Amino acid sequence: MWLADRWKEYEVIDTSGGEKLERWGSQILVRPDPQVIWHTKRTAPGWKRPNAHYHRSSRGGGSWEFFDLPQQWDIHYDKLTFRLKPFKFKHTGLFPEQAANWDWFSGLIRHAGRKIRVLNLFAYTGGATLAAAAAGASVVHVDAAKGMVSWARENAQVSGLSQAPVRWLVDDCLKFVQRELRRGNQYEGIIMDPPSYGRGPKGEIWKIEDNIYDLINLCSGLLSDNPLFFLINSYTTGLQPAVLSYMMGTLIQKKYGGRVEADEVGLPVTSTGLVLPCGASGRWTAGESI
Repeated sequence: MWLADRWKEYEVIDTSGGEKLERWGSQILVRPDPQVIWHTKRTAPGWKRPNAHYHRSSRGGGSWEFFDLPQQWDIHYDKLTFRLKPFKFKHTGLFPEQAANWDWFSGLIRHAGRKIRVLNLFAYTGGATLAAAAAGASVVHVDAAKGMVSWARENAQVSGLSQAPVRWLVDDCLKFVQRELRRGNQYEGIIMDPPSYGRGPKGEIWKIEDNIYDLINLCSGLLSDNPLFFLINSYTTGLQPAVLSYMMGTLIQKKYGGRVEADEVGLPVTSTGLVLPCGASGRWTAGESI
């Protein structure tokens, strides 16, 4: 498993009964997590005195209960700053487990010794975009949600990266890739974090089981003659590491050589020493991983 274990301002303090107790800077949150099917005694003080608690509804979705939480606050990872706020569907605007992947591709970019162009699809609030830009890459950031792209630009500003070579685009990812192919544009690195289900700005339907293989195939045509890496993240139950590995091996490794790896990503749990699984990632590199 690839662990995001270098955080100083974030931690999973404890997990029990379908929920996780987290520290986001100075803010303590309780949020649901479907992976936490075990029950342990809740001895950590934060369980009784969180700043906010997201309660899942038996009818689907849920709602926040606020005790003492600011409307927004910042946390840091290395030189990056992320502006957080309680968001619908239990989210805060950041997936901290992805720091394991940020570290991986940032190392590749820094050691490449050449110009690296990165395409980040389904780019959300820009964690991967900022990590790639801070490592020296130029980035095209694409997400169908205007609000998410605005949030990502705000994160770039508070990270001191407002002048970094990033193009911020509100667009349907599949249609954008198709246009890039027609334009002949190429990239040394591609990152994608596709949702299980979604809609584009004009009502386009995205269903990962139906669309992911074709999207990877299309994106393989955007890789340059000297590509560096390809990263796929999945929070969809059916897309296990082996499935990601098979797709990348068939569509990318067969064409470019290199190496494919796939594994779960996770976060350490402070109180128990357990690791909380947080989805899966598939990685392709032109050479050995750093």
